[in-house]
Amino acid sequence: MANPSPLLSVRSVEKSFTMHLRGGIRLPVVANVSFDVSAGECVVLGGASGVGKSSILRMIYGNYAVDAGEILLTDPATGEASDLASADPRSVIELRRVRIGYVSQFLRAIPRVAALDVVAEPLVSRGAEPEDARGRARDLLTRLNLPEALFELPPATFSGGEKQRVNIARGFITDHRVLLLDEPTASLDAENRNVVCSMIEEKKAAGTAILGIFHDEEVRERIATRIVDVSAFSARHKAA
Repeated sequence: MANPSPLLSVRSVEKSFTMHLRGGIRLPVVANVSFDVSAGECVVLGGASGVGKSSILRMIYGNYAVDAGEILLTDPATGEASDLASADPRSVIELRRVRIGYVSQFLRAIPRVAALDVVAEPLVSRGAEPEDARGRARDLLTRLNLPEALFELPPATFSGGEKQRVNIARGFITDHRVLLLDEPTASLDAENRNVVCSMIEEKKAAGTAILGIFHDEEVRERIATRIVDVSAFSARHKAA
């Protein structure tokens, strides 16, 4: 059963983009976005393409600035809430290190860094011994069926599916209490989609609060605790 105390709370969030090359035209994206995600939940952002699902995830992770509203991350040990929407860049980086993880659709590979080290880095940054972190990275990449011959190679030249498996392993290696997932299964075959679903189910059982985007209906039905329809917040949808 989900914890009634949310670990992630989105409150009246708004976002627009200013088109500077088009005379400063303001393009509204979403308005009055409000929902909670509690421990043990996997909440899925639903709605058609273009309604603002990925923009919401990027605001929550601090990649996009927020025009208005609050994005509260609560520390379950202390009850202290931090507002990502108003946090300075240094505080955002620290919150990412200790409280919130993110699996994006794309792996931004660092040249000449081995896949094992790319996956292990989040654990090392939290104080784990490098060899212990590499061992955990090896276990995750093996579970995700990445060929062992690729472990010590930089992922820049990997296929899309191989890069995504590295990305997933990197996002799942830590015990962040909040985890954001942006189409993590999009580039995967059926076998590896099943592996990722099992990994999500394990995170839920461990009390992680998960927020994600999944266009695969079978995956969504398997892992979703509930669905938040982003169309209700989409400025473009309302304008249409």
